[in-house]
Amino acid sequence: MKKIESVKNTQVKQWKKLQTKKERDKTNTFLIEGFHLVEEAIAYPDVVAEIIISENVKIPSEWDLANINVTIVTEEIIKEISETETSQGIAAVCKQVSKPDLKLENSRLLLIDAVQDPGNLGTMIRTAEAAGVDAIIVGDGTVDTYNSKVIRSTQGAVFHLPIIKGNLIDWVHNLKEEGVPVYGTALLNAKPYQEVQNQGAFALIVGNEGNGVSKELLSLTTQNLYIPIYGKSESLNVAIAAAILIYHLR
Repeated sequence: MKKIESVKNTQVKQWKKLQTKKERDKTNTFLIEGFHLVEEAIAYPDVVAEIIISENVKIPSEWDLANINVTIVTEEIIKEISETETSQGIAAVCKQVSKPDLKLENSRLLLIDAVQDPGNLGTMIRTAEAAGVDAIIVGDGTVDTYNSKVIRSTQGAVFHLPIIKGNLIDWVHNLKEEGVPVYGTALLNAKPYQEVQNQGAFALIVGNEGNGVSKELLSLTTQNLYIPIYGKSESLNVAIAAAILIYHLR
């Protein structure tokens, strides 16, 4: 256990850099904040590289930190590296863990096409995990999974299931070859979702907040679905739509 007292310390500057996607990608690590997220992370072996805790905060006695580095810092340093308005005085550096290969023939997957709002992505990760989805495939143009707002919105679900960056067109082709039905979300040339009864495995594609799923992906699906709107709203929030469809297909 070591202690750092200066915000100018090189280690503090490195933690601060993890607020950028460039540094997260370069180091294959990311920063989390708060007791709940840290507790979720330490439940998984080899995920947490280091815990950073304010000198005025106590680590819960039940936490097993036998193989985890702990650094004590000042409140000033915690505020320097925090992206929340009111810090709980604890953070951790986590590794972006590589995910295992999936057996596609029996899988339930959520494919995300260019969703840009961190809260939407985090909510979908949390919902998909709650619904028992096997993995999430994140396509090009989607906000970084390890963005701090995404991580907070997942409420720890980011540690519970594989989240894989990939080419969605390739994934759709591979899924259909394995006999997994692929459902897109669209308003045109689509069925009301209630007309589709799932047989077990499925893949659902949801898309960008403004433009929806790309036309190219929609042309490759098994069937495109829409959620009827009975009021005057033009559309549903993508995270809400994903929740309705995942639970129906599940």
